[in-house]
This record gives sequence, structure tokens and C-alpha cells, in this order.
Amino acid sequence: MKQQLYICMADIPEKANCSKLGGCGILGVGIWLAVTQGNFATLSASFPSLSAANLFIITGTVIMIVGFLGCIGAIKENKCLLLSFFILLIVIFLMELIATILFFAYTDQIDTYAQRDLKKGLFLYGAEGNIGLTNAWSIIQTDFRCCGVSNYTDWFEVYNTTQVPDSCCLEYSENCGLHSPGTWWKAPCYDRVKTWLQENMISVGIVGLCTVIVQILGLTFAMTLYCQVVKADTFYA
Repeated sequence: MKQQLYICMADIPEKANCSKLGGCGILGVGIWLAVTQGNFATLSASFPSLSAANLFIITGTVIMIVGFLGCIGAIKENKCLLLSFFILLIVIFLMELIATILFFAYTDQIDTYAQRDLKKGLFLYGAEGNIGLTNAWSIIQTDFRCCGVSNYTDWFEVYNTTQVPDSCCLEYSENCGLHSPGTWWKAPCYDRVKTWLQENMISVGIVGLCTVIVQILGLTFAMTLYCQVVKADTFYA
């Protein structure tokens, strides 16, 4: 029994260490973005803290904590830590499942809210302290060859005149956003980004499936090891 327990334990620390290393890497990227890019990719006016840097930091921290609990619990044969590891994994898994179901169930409402919120965020473009949002919109409009959320006229309300950012121009030049609409991209950025995501849905699905498989394996190993520890304690009691 004890030998089987150690065999099972051999896998857990390795997986937990991988999780901790992955968490450290993600956390490091988040800190680097926070230091060098500020609130890069923060497009939401309602959720200004929802930036790429913050998402990386939160994700990396959670992965590190979960991996640490699994690793220490396996090494120390601590039932409390192993059970905590299992509970955290299942909570994360259920949250992801619920979020996915809600996303597909309320896609239209999410689209409407997202476009409205992004349009509110346009008014922060170029404002002091919003370099991240400004950079994000400039990159999106340049790379996706689009202008505005649903139309280039979204910017008219921001500038209170017939003007768009220079990143909307077919050929970039200083103050080209003051020229005629014929020199601007006409495609809406929201639709362009949404189409790009749909075209890459297979890749997103594969990543999601791999994540689910890893989580299920983690749950299985954690509960198996927990049961082995309980049996070992009972056997040697």
C-alpha cells in the first residue's frame, strides 16, 4: 500500500511544479506588461482594471497558488492541502463551465453590451492617464484595417467634428484623420475582431480542450492521492 502511494505521489509534484513554473511565467509576463505598457489593451470604460497585464497577473497568481498546494500536499502527504487542491481545481473548472454556458446563452446581449461599453471607452482615447487604451485602439485599427466600434462615425461624437484618429487612415500621415472619409478604413473594428476570433475558433477550441483535459487529470490525480493517503493512514493506524 505504501509503495503504491509513493508511486502515485511521483506524478503529482511534477504536475504541480509544472503548474507553478507556468504560473511564474504568466505572472512575469503580467508584471512586465504592467511596468512597460501600463494598462495596455484596456478598452472597457466600465472595467478599467480589465487589462492584459492584470489578467496575466491574476491568472499567474492563481496557477501558482493551486500548484503550490498540490505540490506541498503531495510531498507532505497532507490530506487538508490535497483536499484544498482538489476543491480549488473543481471550483475553477465549474466557473469556467458556467462562464462558457452563459457566454453562448447570452451572446446577443453580450454583443450589445460590449459594443456600447467600447463606444464609451472611445471618449477616453488620447486622454491623460489612458495611454494603454490609446495604444490599444491605434494597434487594433492599424492591424485590422478598421475604424471605430461599429462605424468610423463613432469617432465624430468623440471629437465633436468630422475627424478620426490617424490610425484609421488608409495611408498613415500626420493629421490624416482630418481628411475626407474616402481616405479612412470603413470596416467596423468590432466585426473585424469578432470575425478573426471565429476564424481561429478551432485553435481556441483546441487550447480550451487541452485545458479541460489537464484540469480533469489534475482532479483525478488529486482525489486518487487523497484516497491513498486516507487508506494509508487507516492501514497504519
